[in-house]
Amino acid sequence: MKFGAGAVASLLLASAAFLPALAEAQSAPASEPAPATDQQPETSDIIVTAQKREESLSSVPISIQAIGTKRLDQLNISNFNQYTQLLPSVSFQTTQPGSTTVYMRGVASGGDGNHSGSLPSVGFYLDEQPITTIGGTLDVHIYDIARIESLAGPQGTLYGASSEAGTVRIITNKPDLSHFYGRVDGEVNTVAHGGVGGKVEGMINAPLNAIMALRVSGFYERDAGYIDNVAGCRSYLPEPTTNACTPTNGGIVVNNKAFVKKDYNESDLWGGRAALKIDLDDSWTVTPTVLYQEAKYHGAYAMDASVGDLKVQHFFPEYRHDRFIQAALTIQGKVGNWDLTYAGAYLDRQDQQSSDYTDYAEAYDRLYSSVGGNAGYFYFHDKSGNTIDPRQNILGSDHFKKMSQELRVASPQDERFRVVSGLFYQRQSNLIHQDYRVDGLAPELSVNGHPGTLWLTQQHRVDKDYAIFGEAAFDILPTLTLTAGGRGFIYDNSLIGFYGFGRNPGDGYTETPYNASGSSKTGVAACFTSSGQRLRDALNAGVTNPTLAPAAVAGGPCTNLGNYVIGEGITPVKASGQGFTHKLNLTWKPSKDFLLYGTWSRGFRPGGINRRADQAPYEPDFLTNYEIGAKTTLLGGKLHINAAIYQQDWKKFQFSFLGQNSFTIINNGPNARIRGIEADANLTVGGLTLTAAGAYTDAKIRQNLCGADDPNPKCDGVEGDYVAAPAGTRMPITPRFKINGTARYTVPVGVAKVYGQVLVAHQSSASSDIRLVAFGPTGEEYNPAQSLGRLKQYTTGDLALGAEWPAFSLEVFAQNVWDERAQLSRFAECGTCSQRPYVVTSTPRTIGIRGGMKF
Repeated sequence: MKFGAGAVASLLLASAAFLPALAEAQSAPASEPAPATDQQPETSDIIVTAQKREESLSSVPISIQAIGTKRLDQLNISNFNQYTQLLPSVSFQTTQPGSTTVYMRGVASGGDGNHSGSLPSVGFYLDEQPITTIGGTLDVHIYDIARIESLAGPQGTLYGASSEAGTVRIITNKPDLSHFYGRVDGEVNTVAHGGVGGKVEGMINAPLNAIMALRVSGFYERDAGYIDNVAGCRSYLPEPTTNACTPTNGGIVVNNKAFVKKDYNESDLWGGRAALKIDLDDSWTVTPTVLYQEAKYHGAYAMDASVGDLKVQHFFPEYRHDRFIQAALTIQGKVGNWDLTYAGAYLDRQDQQSSDYTDYAEAYDRLYSSVGGNAGYFYFHDKSGNTIDPRQNILGSDHFKKMSQELRVASPQDERFRVVSGLFYQRQSNLIHQDYRVDGLAPELSVNGHPGTLWLTQQHRVDKDYAIFGEAAFDILPTLTLTAGGRGFIYDNSLIGFYGFGRNPGDGYTETPYNASGSSKTGVAACFTSSGQRLRDALNAGVTNPTLAPAAVAGGPCTNLGNYVIGEGITPVKASGQGFTHKLNLTWKPSKDFLLYGTWSRGFRPGGINRRADQAPYEPDFLTNYEIGAKTTLLGGKLHINAAIYQQDWKKFQFSFLGQNSFTIINNGPNARIRGIEADANLTVGGLTLTAAGAYTDAKIRQNLCGADDPNPKCDGVEGDYVAAPAGTRMPITPRFKINGTARYTVPVGVAKVYGQVLVAHQSSASSDIRLVAFGPTGEEYNPAQSLGRLKQYTTGDLALGAEWPAFSLEVFAQNVWDERAQLSRFAECGTCSQRPYVVTSTPRTIGIRGGMKF
């Protein structure tokens, strides 16, 4: 096992040497465990801030689950996949860590994760600051975390645009002024069918003086690979061979010998977080924080069942380097007897990746076999006219920036009439680069100025949000409370840049082939000239040697995604709008042990721009929620039960799908209705603790889903406007049932506490795609849902046995004990590549040992 993340490892080692002296200086004996708040016993009735106030979990009249520090540690949770297993209302699609789209309560149409796609429907927060990103949820490493809050249902008033279906909040432990303490934890594990991994984590809380405290945590984790890239060959037209590894009759044959590797998908992650708490006086506190995380993912994280269990057959380098840094500032204080909070943050995320796109060449070689496959249809040849290997390798990068600011006030919490209100502003941008490379491609077939690039996406996306929000609660009776809230919002989104193929730059743009794809609809042919015409229009009008306008986004050959405005030049395509969301809640609490509530709330997601210039912008979608819930405490506080039943109406939901040539298109689909039940319970009797959580979700479309590339489809069969899925079809991704349960038994043995723990999780099957009918580029009909296959039902189990002493802990564990291939996601590399569906599975059985020390 390698623990090579030098900076973090060195920091932890240096800290270990330095800590005793610092501890002595702080007059805190190293042998005595710190009685910090994050080390206190945890009950199910923990304090949460879901409604922008500190409240007991049992008093919050919304459907919320909270996983506290102690349970996060007990279950050895460190990443997104692990904690969402405990949240039955949450589902997701993923291709690899860091490339995940999250859904809640069945609000999932599928395919929403493209960097030029819809904004997410589930919001993510780190403390007070939003970290929701386009094209992949931040997989924040879970360590030294106070709790994770999952708020199901629209949170449109307090949290806004990307909280249409719900919100997940990661709340960190804050610096503590009381005394010095810390901890170090380590783990070594081995993965069945794979390699050896492990992690080391540590944190320090250090008061600096009477008004300042610093809290620092760091980690390094190496996840073992378990998917093998096995040897194989591909054969392409014009002359395929019967023996794919032996070229005959001029056929093109390739192999992946250079990339064959066992345990292909290993990864390294490291990072840290620092927070400084400054108590200016008894009323005002300033907390600046900084988070840095970096991950290097190698290989593929999905298997190809046609090749074998936990195997793929890929032909190009595959990696993803994902790093982000967030600087945040929270100021809390009082103005009179009102609480005032300012929360601002700046997030910078960069990722670079290389992806194998061999499946595309394989599929299109078959589809265009009547015209010589890829070689005949796409004119694949080198500068000497020789037919070349048609495979593609995608080199991509995204540079995501997010700045957010929120200012809010809250009236005293103990008054009969209570108000929370505020202002919010957010600007997020993404610089998108996607380079589809073909080795040896002739210059006249390449994107102009980019030899060897068949297709290029070079775009800049900006999404802005402005909002004013508020909620007011009034105690009609001591046991009856009415809460009303609203959020007025404005969104302003824009997209500009280049997408598509090159144009043969020969004599006046008249050479043949004039476009690498045989089409003039995309690429340089559609770029603006200096006169404001598109190139193809200028040529059709008889303009001789038209001059292309300079690229609006650096790195592109020109601009074809934008608008030409006289006097201004090329401006971004924009989608903007404004609106209002509401919330109305009635809560009855006849005793401290029982609460009943009813909620009518609404969430929204802004509209946006299709990156295909011939596609109209898509409109916002709205989700209206009707919910009744109850929370009760029984058996003298030993048993806590929370439950909710709801119906949600999703209006004209944004539907993303891969259209012709695997090009993402977003239309507004029909309406959907989602009905469900969710519940969780916690029982503590002596040394035995039992927890359970489950959800039933019934999500269906109410009208036909049309398959046309049309913003106003009619499903009438005219011009390819067909029924892709009939009314009543279930929404994809979300299982009908999802449930988990944990049992933990602890007994004292001398000064130690010895425990055993079992976790079992189950979910039913789900469709991978909502569409039952689609048509490929040559007009052939196929069933996308059937081609991708269903996500199969699964049940997984984890075991742990360990002991905790006052200052030490030791545990042996087994995760996924019966080595289940839990199917987390299914996808294809391109829209017509369904002959090779990929399956992202849970990590195979993992056995390990971990230990920790507190000081």
